[in-house]
Amino acid sequence: MRTSLNYPSEKIGLPPGTLVHVGEVHEADTQISLIDYSKEVVEELQIDSIEEILKYKNNSTTTWVIVEGLATVDVVETIGREFDVHPLVLEDILNTHQRPKFEEYDDYLYIVLDGLLPESTSENEQFLVIYEQVSILVFSNFVFTFKEKKDELFNPVLKRIKASKGRIRSLGTDYLTYAILDAIVDQNFILIDALDDVVTYIEDALLTSDPTKEILNKIQHLKRDIIHIRKSISPVRELMSGLLRSESTLINQSTHLYFRDVSDHAIRVLESIETYRDILSGLLDIYISSISNKMNEVMKVLTVFASIFIPLTFLAGIYGMNFQYMPELALKWAYPAIWVVFITIPVVLLIYFRRKKWL
Repeated sequence: MRTSLNYPSEKIGLPPGTLVHVGEVHEADTQISLIDYSKEVVEELQIDSIEEILKYKNNSTTTWVIVEGLATVDVVETIGREFDVHPLVLEDILNTHQRPKFEEYDDYLYIVLDGLLPESTSENEQFLVIYEQVSILVFSNFVFTFKEKKDELFNPVLKRIKASKGRIRSLGTDYLTYAILDAIVDQNFILIDALDDVVTYIEDALLTSDPTKEILNKIQHLKRDIIHIRKSISPVRELMSGLLRSESTLINQSTHLYFRDVSDHAIRVLESIETYRDILSGLLDIYISSISNKMNEVMKVLTVFASIFIPLTFLAGIYGMNFQYMPELALKWAYPAIWVVFITIPVVLLIYFRRKKWL
């Protein structure tokens, strides 16, 4: 059975190792690129069939195959058959809801993690995160990367390979794997910068103007985005720890230093995410406090008006009663006197409230 499903729940009941694409289809057609290089030469070409890859199988050069778009399940199945990849690994490659992880096999390594790309518009200070699962198969002289769509995520690595004859061209697939992981993890720093801009915008809007429901919605949406970002980034620490503990012959001891650098970057990104989560919690508290203060101001004004008009209403109620014998009604100065009382009470109360700084 070879098809494409939208949600993992639709895969329930299928036998283990059944190759189906689970997730959103970003690319209708699968595109395959191949970069074969050594210290002296670099060859880059587009691949139309898996058979074109096989001729590089026994070369001493390093071959990097980039598969963009996972809707064509046959491509992944053929690669798995030709390179003897376990069906459960192929199943994980096609399931785009995987948790970042590292798995070690006899002849290859399997790594999966999320590439996070920010998409923000400064006009409305919106913050959107584009998630893309990246799977990596590492062999002795081959590296396969499987991406959901065609984008510029690997452009920095490709430029290094084409422009440099240094370390990346001299070392093997383990160093290429480091360069790929480094590009994915360092992309998160761009995400952090975009997140910082949006958080700063919300903070300024909250502190310089009255709190609005729009600001509350932005805070809530951003908190939800940070939860998803943390869910994607947090397991990378465990992934890198697994790589550093690995005793596979595919990873040279000298490459561990570079993997530690990627691990440090992942920790820095995660710490920044935790910081922004705390900041947003503080902004939410400020929003609630601002609403409470605004309500208190309204209640204060209402209290002042009530304090002024309650005694006036009391007096008006008394002299508005239709009793025949009310001595004050017969007095010549009764009407002016009551107006003096009506004016004196508010003035005295206003002076009192001013001294108490209620007004």
